[in-house]
Amino acid sequence: MSCDPNFSYFPQNENMRPQRLFFCLLSVFFLSTCQPASSGKHLFILSGQSNMARLDPNRTFIPTVADAFGAEDIIVVKSAQGGQPIKRWYRDWKNTDQTIKNTEYDLYDSLMVKVNNAILEEEIASVTFLWMQGERDARQSWGEVYEESLHGLYQQLSADLGRDDIYFVIGRLSDFDMGNERYPHWTKVREAQVSVANSSPNFSWINTDDLNDGINQQGKEIKNDLHLSEVGYAELGRRFAEAAIEKIQEVRDTPE
Repeated sequence: MSCDPNFSYFPQNENMRPQRLFFCLLSVFFLSTCQPASSGKHLFILSGQSNMARLDPNRTFIPTVADAFGAEDIIVVKSAQGGQPIKRWYRDWKNTDQTIKNTEYDLYDSLMVKVNNAILEEEIASVTFLWMQGERDARQSWGEVYEESLHGLYQQLSADLGRDDIYFVIGRLSDFDMGNERYPHWTKVREAQVSVANSSPNFSWINTDDLNDGINQQGKEIKNDLHLSEVGYAELGRRFAEAAIEKIQEVRDTPE
């Protein structure tokens, strides 16, 4: 039967009132069953260092994903801290000669406390991990192990949440130090981020090269800065949201 609300199931003969009542009830049943059933909420996990810490999700990120999925069907968790290397999140991080045993993954633990509290007793339709980090690793010349570490962090999160379908959106480092003068592995980390993003159809990356000029959050003019402008952070949130929506909808709109 049609789900068009303008389609009439009602006999037009006034002498057929019992039949009209029957068809009225039948139409209500079929129209109600044509509505898409809720399959849970969409979880968005935002983490990283300073450029994620300075991002206000309420400004553009949350409104954008709420417009796509409904405010009642999204959960947004953010936990970020400036100036931190990826080893503060990835348990099995090692340096290039594989000699350092990592004991500093406390930021990941605090993130997961927030995530687990947010999803308690909730049905989760999708999980998207949004990552803006890498500046500290570029400064410490740890770019050689960044790609392996980023893959490892994703796998760690997947295992801890018991899901192998997590979407991953990476904010690529900006064009702040393309000559690797102040941060020796700046371009290595950028390349690693793109390589990881291109390794799976569930992954993607967003460009931030045009977001670090203008007026910053302290009201000062910046040019090609390590951090983003006030307008840049708003656009960062929008780009993260749009990339996440695109990944989720690719699967949702794909015929089984």
